[in-house]
Amino acid sequence: MPRVSPLVFIPPVAFAALAGLFAFGMMRDDPNELPSALAGGPAPETVVQPLGNMTHFDDAVLRDGRVKLVNFFASWCAPCRVEHPNLMLLQAEGLPIYGINYKDDPANAVAFLAELGNPYAAAGADPDGQLAIDWGVYGVPETFVVDGEGKIIARLAGPATQRTIAERLRPALAEAVE
Repeated sequence: MPRVSPLVFIPPVAFAALAGLFAFGMMRDDPNELPSALAGGPAPETVVQPLGNMTHFDDAVLRDGRVKLVNFFASWCAPCRVEHPNLMLLQAEGLPIYGINYKDDPANAVAFLAELGNPYAAAGADPDGQLAIDWGVYGVPETFVVDGEGKIIARLAGPATQRTIAERLRPALAEAVE
């Protein structure tokens, strides 16, 4: 009887492992959602640089006892323009939103907010993108729900549309209040 080389088993084993990985990915709650290693944990230490003459914030604000949003945005970001009216509505409801301007020219960011309105209780700049890396941001816009102790409850990658606000943001805000 001829001897079978062990190398014959490598392709089927590799295929089975890959198929298992794909199956796991398809069974996630929302296969379109990017995972966040920070959800459920404390917000990273946050120190923003001033943005124009706007009020900026620091790490203590994230742990002030109030539920809030932290929104990464940029003036050059088209989806940021799409979500902006929805941020204005959330701000009008009394929800504090803190803005972090990502890798942007400060003058352009200030002009962006002057043109569209400023939904932020305070905002600062992240000119080199290091803060975004610390928060696990894939790209702007991204919004985080942070509870009063500074714990990240949820992350919304992409623009905050009416649908994502209703389906994901509002339930996360309700969880943060509990």
